[in-house]
Amino acid sequence: QVQLVESGGGLVQAGDSLRLSCVASGRTVTNRAMGWFRQAPGKEREFVASLTWRGSNTYYADSVKGRCTISRDNAKNTVYLQMNSLKPEDTADYYCAVARLLYTDYASSAPSGSLYWGQGTQVTVSS
Repeated sequence: QVQLVESGGGLVQAGDSLRLSCVASGRTVTNRAMGWFRQAPGKEREFVASLTWRGSNTYYADSVKGRCTISRDNAKNTVYLQMNSLKPEDTADYYCAVARLLYTDYASSAPSGSLYWGQGTQVTVSS
């Protein structure tokens, strides 16, 4: 099992920045793809960004491309999501997700059951 704990969410104004963090424990995540999803009130959970297990490629949803950067620190078992120029439509609970299978990347179409999930951190962007 992999346990994931997110942090860094909060209430900010439009145009502000936030950096979300997700610390993994349990099994190693060094060779696992990592990423973020979000779920806004009344909406389905959606893909935000992911980083391949090698750390060499990133994938972003069109809605955040150019405003968000995903990165990882394997020494700290941590994945980050830097979010800039936040918009009210970015308001959501943000969930960290790590691939269950080693050496397996994922993007927007990853089945929920193929990932370990954190409990989420809330981001609220006021206009």
